[in-house]
Amino acid sequence: MTYHLRKSIDFLIFSNIFIAICAVAQALVTYHLLDATPHIAVLCFLFFSTLCTYNFSILIQRKAIHKRSPFRRIRWFYWHYQICIIITIISALALIPIFFFLSNSSKLVLIFVGLLSIGYSLPLFKLREKRFGLRNIPGIKLFLIALVWSVSCVTFPIVEINSHNLIAIPLSDTLILTIKRFLFVAAITVPFDIRDLFQDRLNDLKTIPTTLGEKGAYIFCQILLILYLVLLFIFSKNIDTDFMALGLTIILASWLIFKSNWKKNEYYYFLYLDGTMLLQYLLIALFAILFP
Repeated sequence: MTYHLRKSIDFLIFSNIFIAICAVAQALVTYHLLDATPHIAVLCFLFFSTLCTYNFSILIQRKAIHKRSPFRRIRWFYWHYQICIIITIISALALIPIFFFLSNSSKLVLIFVGLLSIGYSLPLFKLREKRFGLRNIPGIKLFLIALVWSVSCVTFPIVEINSHNLIAIPLSDTLILTIKRFLFVAAITVPFDIRDLFQDRLNDLKTIPTTLGEKGAYIFCQILLILYLVLLFIFSKNIDTDFMALGLTIILASWLIFKSNWKKNEYYYFLYLDGTMLLQYLLIALFAILFP
């Protein structure tokens, strides 16, 4: 990898622009599966809110940002700290006008998601003189991340669609789509906790890997993806291009999870595993073009 290419990839991934693009892609998957026209305000809000939230969650841990950190991402943040602050502020300011373009129902959903995100990042709670965030509650970290993503990229777009009476989407369809996305996001999130297994044990942070062990966590991931495939089979009316694209993405995600371990570099996690969220939409779009 050339120097300039690596610098560009580092900026894209570590500034969290890439994960923000993945959030937009996941919303586009929802719109496509519902045969609905994407709402620009929804896509823009997802992009800037993801960018703001991910950067903010790192910036508030300033003491942990060190130039000698074993993680390339943290070292990148150390050397580009001011740029990250600027990106976070710009994205936060961009959310304000977009928020007022959304329906009241969508605003309620976003307030709920926002409170979860703030509670996840900040130590707002106190027990026996010790402050903690939602992420510190044993076993909840993974499910909280998956819930925020599934509600943001599935429920939020659907609520906005229904508020404009564009198409009628039954509650049952909303639940099934949200559950499938929850399973997918949860599965690709577990390997990040496996990578941080030793550090989480030192910090006494109860995650799926610290509870089940590394091998048990990998099995747990595969079970989540199998459940996704089962739901895909049950609730797909026929085997069409969307079915094939989604199935192929799950198989690839399963393989990437199987091949992942704590020795893999950070690109494997932040580019390949997170990238399956973007790939899911790209495959759906590609299959739709190739097999109209």
